[in-house]
Amino acid sequence: MLKQVSLTAIALCASLTMSAQAATIPYPDIGTPAPANSFVAEADGEITAYFFATSAGYTSRIGLWADGVQVGGYGLQNHSSSYGDSYVFGNVTAGAELVFELQVLTTSGSWYSLATSNSDGLNHTYATAWGGDGDIPAGTYIGFEDLPNLGDIDYNDHQFVFTNVKNTTVPEPFSLALFGLGVAALGFARKRAA
Repeated sequence: MLKQVSLTAIALCASLTMSAQAATIPYPDIGTPAPANSFVAEADGEITAYFFATSAGYTSRIGLWADGVQVGGYGLQNHSSSYGDSYVFGNVTAGAELVFELQVLTTSGSWYSLATSNSDGLNHTYATAWGGDGDIPAGTYIGFEDLPNLGDIDYNDHQFVFTNVKNTTVPEPFSLALFGLGVAALGFARKRAA
């Protein structure tokens, strides 16, 4: 009986850990700043952006910097792009540090996926994995907030999916704590089984 309870506890902890790391589209915690992001190229090859959606009145387009050098110019203007439209930035090398730039044409300013590059020093992106569909392949979803000091903090003003991009952000402390509980429960169950 104790072994069954321990296995159930392990399954519950694992389930909680996985759900804590899972994210939704669009940003689920409106009004609360998203954790900062860090991106690298997964492999040598092209990085392609796919237009997802916009809720912004401002006109913008997306750009890419790899290891501090701009790659491929700008594309996918939000008010003239449709879901699934794509823009190929060009080739990068595996492990290159990537910074996405939202160039806001209406205000003649830019917001970056790297918080320290922003004039307000804040994180203007929300990122999560995208599983893909018939119009946009699997990749990394990034939603931008286009107002200074994060405005309404909804991260849905300008939304894109990028291929060949890995989010290297460290998991949230809550997720790590749940993972630790799962490992502890597993150790307890193994000790009791012995």
